[in-house]
Amino acid sequence: MSRNSRRRAAGAVALAAATAIALAGCGGGADRGGGLTEEGFIQKLEYGGFGGGDNPQVNYNPFLVPTRLAAWEYLYEPLMETNDYTCEATPWLATDFSWNEDGTQLTYEMREGPTWTDGEALDGEDVKFTFELLRDNEALDVDGVWRYLDSVEAPDPGTVVFTFTGPGASAFTLVNNVRIVPEHIWKDVEDPVTFTNEEPVSSGPMTVKSFTPQALVIERNPDFWGAEDVKVQEIQFNKSDAGQVEQLKLSRGDYDANAMFVPNIEEVYVDKDPENNHYWFASGSPISLFMNLEQAPFDDVAFRKAIALGIDRERIVEEAQYGYVEPASQTGLVLPGMEEWLPEGLEGDASYIAYDADAAAEALDAAGYGTDGSGKRLDKTGQPMEFSFKVPGGYNDWIQAAQVMQDDFEALGITIDLQTPTPETVESDRSLGEYEMTFGVRGGTCNMFRNFQEPLASDQTAPTGEKAATNEIRWRDDRTDQLVEELRVAVGEEDQRAAVGELSQIMMDEVPYVPIWYGANWFQYSTKQATGWPNEDDPYAKYADSLLVLTHLQPTGSEG
Repeated sequence: MSRNSRRRAAGAVALAAATAIALAGCGGGADRGGGLTEEGFIQKLEYGGFGGGDNPQVNYNPFLVPTRLAAWEYLYEPLMETNDYTCEATPWLATDFSWNEDGTQLTYEMREGPTWTDGEALDGEDVKFTFELLRDNEALDVDGVWRYLDSVEAPDPGTVVFTFTGPGASAFTLVNNVRIVPEHIWKDVEDPVTFTNEEPVSSGPMTVKSFTPQALVIERNPDFWGAEDVKVQEIQFNKSDAGQVEQLKLSRGDYDANAMFVPNIEEVYVDKDPENNHYWFASGSPISLFMNLEQAPFDDVAFRKAIALGIDRERIVEEAQYGYVEPASQTGLVLPGMEEWLPEGLEGDASYIAYDADAAAEALDAAGYGTDGSGKRLDKTGQPMEFSFKVPGGYNDWIQAAQVMQDDFEALGITIDLQTPTPETVESDRSLGEYEMTFGVRGGTCNMFRNFQEPLASDQTAPTGEKAATNEIRWRDDRTDQLVEELRVAVGEEDQRAAVGELSQIMMDEVPYVPIWYGANWFQYSTKQATGWPNEDDPYAKYADSLLVLTHLQPTGSEG
């Protein structure tokens, strides 16, 4: 039985009594029609929510993150599509890329043939214009790509050259995250920062067909350069309902795909149509135990390593996370998707810290943290150990996880004062270092530089009482900083892997923080109309990789 299969089985048992959704009368799946078009395409797929907040309005500006509608992912294209599962760059508007010798220039070769939906050609000038649009309107540069760029040039329609202020490999994923917009339309936009782009001229595989506050419909773009790989005529996004209503709609078969948390999903969803209803919760960024390293005993690596041994991650996963997720690797990498980044010696289960309460107690004893006659663990001044643990109020699964850890610490003779202030207070306290223990989420992306720079680099932290940029644990280590810098300037994949490997080893040896469990990428899907969805057995991408998923879908029953 696979790791995920064990999770599903355990989760179903754990929550069998917890599900109180009134499903009587649901009938196990509605008949929504569907079928194929005359051309053999899937007529329509039904998806979940389309974003835009509580009162969604027309907005297809791909750079206005809070209010853009989900169609933007299918309208505008990147140069390379980053696969969020494998972190590979898939050729898209560009067919290839190359670096100069010192890694300061990145050259893309543009695909021949892409056009905008008004018939105009898409070429390197559109790419140059788009990036300069972000440069001239800082609010649109949501990933901060211009912190690394010096210029973007298009010496000919088929070539785009990015020049960085220094070695630019660490910004490669940021460049590829930018969606390209048409110069001949956007050059006349008076204020791109407020432009809602209600009648989008785009280049991607789908175009907008209709919108109401309840439903957004996009349809196949026959002029898309890769149209032969798109077998879906329409996708309808449906405005999400609250909580159990949305779960009920999923259960009765209203959706071909959705991305939502569902308690007891085996009973609520899979059992309604075992042949077609499936789910896959790919691992995302780890949720980690942060300890303020400017305070004793958290500044003692022996203490941190002992604590890492004394946390029962399996129990946390089962009791607080419904068995849906996986315990996290101590490296901070999201496995197995990033397993090729692991250094020699950390393959397989070697980067996971197994729960061993006896070993944790022995390690604490050996490190000078003995117990008194009542079993209370004492610090090096002879005082009983008691720590506050701040968890955002309302984050119920995090609170449950902290309660499990409270038990684990109690077994070691350490008292935990579990506090649940508002999420805003916890965020502020974490940033200012005004905490002893808390949870944090860093890393787990396809930008390896940021994965390690944000939580570990000295220039990202500050003394307790001052706001840290991203290094909220206050980790300072010269070798870590050296490796982060090597990762920032590394051009070749071999150099990048060497730096990631050694940083992973520091995570194992020094335990600056303790990854506990991987966040879940929620994804439910039906194979009634379409096959080719990413799944545990075929993890070619994550559900959020919209362009990759769309071009893999095939009508059910077809030979693909």
